[in-house]
Amino acid sequence: MAVSRICTICARGGSKGLKNKNVMPLKGRPLIAHSVIQALATKLFDVIAVSSDSPEILAAAQAAGAQLLIKRPDEMATDTAAKVPAIKHCLLESERLTKRTFDVLVDLDATSPLRTPQDVIDVVEMLEAGDASNVITACPARRSPYFNLVEVGADNVVRLSKPPASAIVRRQDSPDCYDMNASIYAWWRQILIDEPRVFLDKTRLHVMPRERSIDIDDDVDFLVVETLMTKAMA
Repeated sequence: MAVSRICTICARGGSKGLKNKNVMPLKGRPLIAHSVIQALATKLFDVIAVSSDSPEILAAAQAAGAQLLIKRPDEMATDTAAKVPAIKHCLLESERLTKRTFDVLVDLDATSPLRTPQDVIDVVEMLEAGDASNVITACPARRSPYFNLVEVGADNVVRLSKPPASAIVRRQDSPDCYDMNASIYAWWRQILIDEPRVFLDKTRLHVMPRERSIDIDDDVDFLVVETLMTKAMA
């Protein structure tokens, strides 16, 4: 039986670090458009739905090819609102509007435009091929909690965040650690409905390289992403 899939892209209008970043022009397109175009390029999805509190973001997403535009409730669009409830809301509203139920949901972060369609395909294949409940993406961490990531305790003493059983003298000898890059999330639909969380007993990890893992949060990130895109197109 064929698997039905929905892609969600959730983007708030408000942004503290970089104002109106989701519609800022990036290589000739609004930032939100890059994720929509990547989703279309995979040819995996029955529906691409964009959720936002901003009419401008929704209009830009529609112009890029998004099929469903979902108005995000105000309480899910604040600075402190968690993302997973917004993803679940987008799924349920999309199912209400299309009068169908999807098997798999893949969420693409609008501020991670350096991913490739193949990254998305690889995540979906990992989810559907094994016993995973969901898949998240990350890149190799530059710092290790076993070696050079520290915390200051209540006693004002500096300690490793995760002291190893025995001393580690080279970072390369520490256990592999990863930075979540927030680029791609994928769930089996029913698991997201029943347990709307990122970390579950059968969460799996898809590793992406650092050069495709930059999340745009401020103007420096935007400049780095623009530079990498320019270099890739040269």
